[in-house]
Amino acid sequence: MKLKKGLTRTFMYAIEIFVIVISAFPILWVIMSAFKTNGEILTNPLALPTSITLDTFAHLFDTYNFPVYFLNSLLAAGVSTIVSLLFYSMGAYVIAKFRFPGRQLLYILFTITLLVPSHSKTQPIFGLVMQLGLYDNIWGVTFVYLSMGMAMSIFILKAGFMAVPKSLDDAAIVDGASFLRVFWRINLPLAKNSLTTAGVLMFLNNWNEYYFASLLTVSDSQRTLPIALAFFTSEFSYNYTQLFSALTVVILPGILLYAVAQEKVQASVATAGIKG
Repeated sequence: MKLKKGLTRTFMYAIEIFVIVISAFPILWVIMSAFKTNGEILTNPLALPTSITLDTFAHLFDTYNFPVYFLNSLLAAGVSTIVSLLFYSMGAYVIAKFRFPGRQLLYILFTITLLVPSHSKTQPIFGLVMQLGLYDNIWGVTFVYLSMGMAMSIFILKAGFMAVPKSLDDAAIVDGASFLRVFWRINLPLAKNSLTTAGVLMFLNNWNEYYFASLLTVSDSQRTLPIALAFFTSEFSYNYTQLFSALTVVILPGILLYAVAQEKVQASVATAGIKG
């Protein structure tokens, strides 16, 4: 029996290690290749770089508009995520804590947007942005990103607010706390894991979004990093060091953000599994 359990555990560990290697190796290889020369990449692509230098990244930011692309991505993804979290948390709080006619229908209408492909919304979004005069403007892209991730965020935040005991709300109301005070001072802090999870997922999705950013911008000064990367792929088709450096700049912020917030994300997933 012990031998069987040991073999089963060994097999499970082997599968986990295999999945981790398959998932992480391409990312690690791209980052590692950013510090290698073209010759090193072509002759021995799996070898470690002979020296670590940031000259390639400095050249990337000095020669091209990468600071502008980076700031545009940070603006579009960051502002949209913060504003969306504020509104979605309010909606999820009301759905989770209050009983009113049409509550379940409203929740279904929010979450059912997960089934709607983004490309099917191209015409109304494009027309709205044109009417607002925000075409070829990073604020137009930010405006579109506000609605992305709504269904996922409502689902996560609703589970987070449901995990906060209703007795705390009742006690605060008895003590004279207003609706906003109960929401802002009690529920939001206790649902911080769900807020972090929804925020991280929305930010990463907006940071890596390509379709609407390419549709709604044409000038170089309004491009985000994924759009700039598409141009760099053709421009650096033979300069692999520069290409991998640009890829590293795009993917590294998301990795670092998730690494910092992973504990809260895992805690939120566990809460959603229990309460959702």
